[in-house]
Amino acid sequence: MSLGKLIGLLAFAVSLYILWEIRQILLLVFAAVVFAVALNRVVRWLQQRRFKRGHAIGLTVISLLLIFVILFAIIGPSFSKQLEQLVSLVPTLLERLRGWLNSLETWIPEQLLDVRNLGNLIPRLQPVVTQVLGNAYTWFSDFLAILLNLLLVIVLTIMLLANPTPYRRGFILLFPAFYRRRVDEILSECETTLVGWMTATLIDMAAIGVVSFIGLLILGVPLALANALLAGLLEFIPNVGPVLSVIPPMAVAVLDAPWKAIAVLGLYLLIQQFEAYFLVPFVMKQHVSLLPALTLLSVVVFGSFFGFAGVFLSVPLVIVVKIWLKELLIKDVLNNWHKNEGDESPQELVITEGEISEIAEPKSINDEVL
Repeated sequence: MSLGKLIGLLAFAVSLYILWEIRQILLLVFAAVVFAVALNRVVRWLQQRRFKRGHAIGLTVISLLLIFVILFAIIGPSFSKQLEQLVSLVPTLLERLRGWLNSLETWIPEQLLDVRNLGNLIPRLQPVVTQVLGNAYTWFSDFLAILLNLLLVIVLTIMLLANPTPYRRGFILLFPAFYRRRVDEILSECETTLVGWMTATLIDMAAIGVVSFIGLLILGVPLALANALLAGLLEFIPNVGPVLSVIPPMAVAVLDAPWKAIAVLGLYLLIQQFEAYFLVPFVMKQHVSLLPALTLLSVVVFGSFFGFAGVFLSVPLVIVVKIWLKELLIKDVLNNWHKNEGDESPQELVITEGEISEIAEPKSINDEVL
């Protein structure tokens, strides 16, 4: 291996190491790009109605912030009340659990289940649960870190919305000249797919929230609105979100009557069946099609690499990765693997650096973020 190749290999390895070390920051940048892509459609819709781009961006951001403030005003007090109830009623739940375990002694042999030992675990479990729920300092630190990351994403999103062309042009310049026009096409496809996924996800979240609220209201479960909003918001996280959303309403329902907890579990199972067999086929698959196993694996893989943020952004990440693999690896490399050099001239795709502005500059009002 020549010295130049060795230096290039070392530079590539160092670059990969640096990218891995700053992966959390890169994930925040990706989140900002996803939100900017979605909001850019709203901005362009306002521009088509003769709003200036600056005014359209301001109106979009202010409207979004107002929606978040209204949702927080509705759900915040309910969640605070629910958390206080759960903390105060932990001893009651544990005492009731101990009574259920003691009642098992009458009909379950001790050889199969040592109920006495399980009952002795309850007093040890109570201070641990109380300490976890009362660890306000850790919660505050985590909340502050999430708030700072959210602020960074908001600022980056606004900056991308304000002037997306230089960022798009700079990304395209990272590729060889003959392939830059193809990169521009791939980026446009990524934008279209991400916007479609975001639209379908919002429809899915709204439908699940409404159906959950109606079902919890019929069952008479306390804090139906808060739990329904939580169920709708957690739909953003595939597979894991719906499982987590059933825990709070079941915990509240079991304090009222044990049968209500079972009814809540049955309700959420029906809602998931409604989503899987009706909502997803008619809403989600019209915009983006992902295999269920691939979605689940993406949650696990990106969650292990990036933590909770990776779980939250697993679907848009796998959408972008899927498009690049399909267009770049499969279509442009593997499908042309056995072609002779004379079959297709690469000069048809050649584009110089001076022409890159023609690609990146918007041909009309519909300038792209990605």
